[in-house]
Amino acid sequence: MTSEEFRKHAHSMVDWMADYLDNVEDYPVLSSVKPGEIKAQFPNSFPEKAEDFNKIFEDFEEKIMPGITHWESPNFFAYFPASKSKASILGEMIMSVLGTQGMVWLTSPAATELEDRMMEWMRDLLGLSNDWTGSIQDTASTGTFNALITAREKASNFQINENGFFRMPKYRIYASEQAHSSIDKNVKIAGFGSKNLVKIPVDENFAMIPEKLEDKIQKDIVSGYEPLLVLGALGTTGTTAVDPLEEIGAIAKKYHLWYHIDAAYSGAALICPEHRWMSKGLEMADSMVFNPHKWMFVNFDCSLYYVKEPDLLKQSYSITPEYLKTDADEEVNNYRDWHIQLGRRFRALKLWFVLREFGAEKLRTIINNHIEWAKWLEKEIKKSADFEMLAPVPVNLLCFRFNDGTMNEEDLNKFNEQLLKNVNATGKIFITHTKLNGKYTLRLVGGHPELTKGHLERAWGLIKNTANDLL
Repeated sequence: MTSEEFRKHAHSMVDWMADYLDNVEDYPVLSSVKPGEIKAQFPNSFPEKAEDFNKIFEDFEEKIMPGITHWESPNFFAYFPASKSKASILGEMIMSVLGTQGMVWLTSPAATELEDRMMEWMRDLLGLSNDWTGSIQDTASTGTFNALITAREKASNFQINENGFFRMPKYRIYASEQAHSSIDKNVKIAGFGSKNLVKIPVDENFAMIPEKLEDKIQKDIVSGYEPLLVLGALGTTGTTAVDPLEEIGAIAKKYHLWYHIDAAYSGAALICPEHRWMSKGLEMADSMVFNPHKWMFVNFDCSLYYVKEPDLLKQSYSITPEYLKTDADEEVNNYRDWHIQLGRRFRALKLWFVLREFGAEKLRTIINNHIEWAKWLEKEIKKSADFEMLAPVPVNLLCFRFNDGTMNEEDLNKFNEQLLKNVNATGKIFITHTKLNGKYTLRLVGGHPELTKGHLERAWGLIKNTANDLL
């Protein structure tokens, strides 16, 4: 492709992207294709000859787009939102063109130094103290893995990195029953073994019970285990429940545990001072993770990992072969030492674009609106004779179900499961589910930057009407 052809196709694709963002609500939110349907449209072997780009893009529209679930729709209320903004898209485009590999300062000084500054901007925006420093990771899963590895190496005086687990203590990791599944995966791949992840019971609000945590720790010590790390959730995945971080922090300090906070989603609310009640006790933690690629409108992937003792993290990961040594190593951050990967994308660029194009004031307004509208919907659900809330609403996630008082629990679960399927089949919205105390729970969260109260009003109307039709 020549530069002129590239220019022509790029302009055409930008027009397509702008049209898509303008018209995304015209698409069914959830793809309706069957398994294997997309793959079957492509030949079994790759092309030997170059193909015309117009034909490639035509196939994209005809064969790929029908299999897309539209996360960019304001009517996407499933999982957690990963809605990007136009400023972030433009930043991502420049990232792709530059092809920056920011493994060390020398490979692109701007990538490292902008990341330095963005971590400071976000630290201040979230209301964190200057004790925290960090780097941009791919996902919160990686951030939590960093915490486990650093805690492991600190406790073993870096002997596990050197000699493995032979003759090492039997370490124990603690998290609530509602903690994100990444902790389960990370405990396995970090070598602790899944049986050494201790799940702590939760209260009626689905937050960890500190007394249960301390009881488990004490019993483990008596049984010959060594408590190592506790994970506190500033917003669980299932319900956005907020663990009592201050009480957990006191227990972590008492028993010398590494204290890691998962604020992957709900952490965005901390940019608004009025929502910092959630972060009481966060200052007691050793590390935390927060994802701007969820509720702060930055393209996936962009996850911020903050830590108070970065030298421990770097010592856990650092390997410096001759070909990576530079004259500036003692003066700069080489972020390849802050996680597993050697290669690094220039993620700070799109975060910078978003923070400047929105400004803190507008970001706070959007976050506050989302929370206010969720509280409105919570009131509507509570007023309804046919629906009930199943969890509190700390931020903008609602967990509820149909219950008109005429069905037993088994029938209620079946009804709500079918209700969810029927709602999603309309293509007008997409919601997901969880199970709370055995109850099949509808789960709705709105976090698109262009979300309006009207989107929630229409979603609520659709859910009620679909339930009536199902009856």
